[in-house]
Amino acid sequence: MRTLAVLQHTDSEYLGLMEDHFEQRGIRFRYVRPFVPGTVVPATAEEFDGLVLLGAGPRGVVSGDLLPSLGPELRLTADFLRRELPVIGIGAGAAMLAVAAGGGAEAAPLRFCLATAERAAAESGAAWLPERFPAASYLRDRPLPPADAAILARNEGGAPLLFQIGPRALGFLFHPGMKTAMLEDLVMEFPEAPDDIPAGLDALRAAQHAIAEALSTMMVGLVVLTGLMAPP
Repeated sequence: MRTLAVLQHTDSEYLGLMEDHFEQRGIRFRYVRPFVPGTVVPATAEEFDGLVLLGAGPRGVVSGDLLPSLGPELRLTADFLRRELPVIGIGAGAAMLAVAAGGGAEAAPLRFCLATAERAAAESGAAWLPERFPAASYLRDRPLPPADAAILARNEGGAPLLFQIGPRALGFLFHPGMKTAMLEDLVMEFPEAPDDIPAGLDALRAAQHAIAEALSTMMVGLVVLTGLMAPP
């Protein structure tokens, strides 16, 4: 069985709807919670077959309240990339992936967005994605992928929502397995929250079924692209 290291940065944000999809494919995941006293970020990728970097709520990578474990996590991400092991960055995790891969990140305010993502042309490597799907984002700052990254999906305004670095690393500016309860808990966990959260929650509730349907399609392609599909 394959095992993922999942770097969790808040009590509220976790793999969400993605958990069942990994479990159904025999892919185990081990949460590592650096915000819990006594927890140490792994020094290398040796014990794992892949890495997931989750979002960080209102914490940033270049602005605001910086993620305290940022340095060790960047070093760990770079080690996974050197070994050509899968890396999946979500929200702030996508910014960390971009930095570790030689790109960067820029300051942007904390925000919640529910966008309609549009798949890039199939020749860009995006054929495994639905043509259009809802994308729920809760993050501060913005990743700047390296120049050789492929943009796989954009919002209706043309801004990147999903990028690929190398053969097995993906950066999601949205959480593909977002649950309404996750957003509710993030708002309650921290004193800082984006404006107009009640309207955002209503929109997310209305989109929950469509998010789950899109994820079912995406997970098929994701585990194949990253090489995480467990052997029979």
